[in-house]
Amino acid sequence: MHNEFTAVIEKDGDWFIGYCPEIPGANGQGATVDECRASLADAIALILEDRREDGLRGVPDDAIRGVVVIA
Repeated sequence: MHNEFTAVIEKDGDWFIGYCPEIPGANGQGATVDECRASLADAIALILEDRREDGLRGVPDDAIRGVVVIA
């Protein structure tokens, strides 16, 4: 599965600070742009996994589950 999200990265003193407008609460930081982007990617993955677990709580066992792929 392939996902793409927007990374907005700004310089703040000695650090780079990043966020993802599509995923509220997803923030990253690093001493370099690459470190910041990697930190942001980790934050996005954690938030999406947490939201998936939250969303599936209480789903009946007989519910049909599937995958939706957006190209």
